[in-house]
Amino acid sequence: MGLLIQETLNEFTILELVEKVIEMTGSKSKIIFKLLPVDDTMQRKSDNSLAKVKLNWEPKVQLVEGQGKTITYFKSVVPRD
Repeated sequence: MGLLIQETLNEFTILELVEKVIEMTGSKSKIIFKLLPVDDTMQRKSDNSLAKVKLNWEPKVQLVEGQGKTITYFKSVVPRD
């Protein structure tokens, strides 16, 4: 199945994340699959509770919205060929 990441309440695979970035950027990048290390976890669940307590911070946007904002920012500051 591949590695899972949890974004607030939504889980997605690294493959889904990469495919979305390629789609959103219009990149022609190819995805290369490699074996995971034997001691790698197959599922990661983010825990923002410490950030909420210590910094009074919690996520305000969903992943795709945040990706869009990040892509827009980098397109404005990174020169294109």
